[in-house]
Amino acid sequence: MIGLVHYAKEPHSVELRELPEPEFGEEDVLFAVEAVGICGSDLHQYAGTQSWPVNFPVVLGHEFAGVVAKKGTRVRGFKEGDRVVSETAAVLPLDSAFIRQGLYNLDPKRLGFGYGVNGAMAPFVRVPARCLHPVPDALAFEWAALTEPCSVAYNAVCVHSHIRPGDSVAVIGPGPIGLLCALMAKLAGAGHLVVIGIPADATRLEIARKIGAETALGAHGENVHEWVKNFGDGHGLDLVIDAAGVSASLKLALDIVRPAGRITKVGWGPQPLNFSLDPLVQKAVTLQGSFSHNWPIWEKVLFLLASGKLQLDLILNKISPLAEWRASFDEMHSGAIVKGVLKP
Repeated sequence: MIGLVHYAKEPHSVELRELPEPEFGEEDVLFAVEAVGICGSDLHQYAGTQSWPVNFPVVLGHEFAGVVAKKGTRVRGFKEGDRVVSETAAVLPLDSAFIRQGLYNLDPKRLGFGYGVNGAMAPFVRVPARCLHPVPDALAFEWAALTEPCSVAYNAVCVHSHIRPGDSVAVIGPGPIGLLCALMAKLAGAGHLVVIGIPADATRLEIARKIGAETALGAHGENVHEWVKNFGDGHGLDLVIDAAGVSASLKLALDIVRPAGRITKVGWGPQPLNFSLDPLVQKAVTLQGSFSHNWPIWEKVLFLLASGKLQLDLILNKISPLAEWRASFDEMHSGAIVKGVLKP
């Protein structure tokens, strides 16, 4: 089979390679991949800018949907031919205290598909049966493959951010996760939704308006601080979601959140802060990190997708064969598309 392999730490060390069909154990399935989403982390690994360890060489891809091709002898609850999606916690320590709390996504020894073990940008991938969720027949594989990023957004917005109906919400960074956070904020009852980007985000900021943002700032160099001073009572927004991850976006979040407000940081960025956190203290702001997801979140997101309550028409812009991976990677990196899906 042909898979997309990240083979070294140097930039652009990614290529299609001939690979053997994966072996699988008694509690695993051989997962036939029908669709796999391209994540920002895949782009970082392609560019050599990731801030996490990678077990080279490794097949990329952790957002995927497909069918059970074969199953191990101890697998229960699934049969060959079942439509499924997979969570990302491919390897977990058996003695994990976090598993006992249902927080296996936070275990420091967790290994995920696409960096720790081989991922799904290939026709087949080995998956522990504990990672599987059934996919309703009405849900297309291309949408089902995006359950994972939708679950990241759900965890950040609906679990950690505690939105109340009518809350004013800003999302900084209109990438795929930022736009999905914006969708989740509207579903959770956000009042005035603001999405903030930079001039290079003009296309994505227009999509933000179409998915429900009352205000989109940054496409034309708008002064975000001035806009916030003139919004409502002038004291800032109830909740700011930092989906960009760079130091400047967290500083902006501290500037525009209201006293006693909340900031949820879901974007990654290895840069040092280089600014004071005194406003966090002075405003008595709650700063919350959010990472990954767990089983109940996946179940809720699959319901939202299958029921039509969560619409991805404007997020998923391109579906391509695996052989055309490079064009999709480049278009996502440039902002020409929000989200691409590959068909192995």
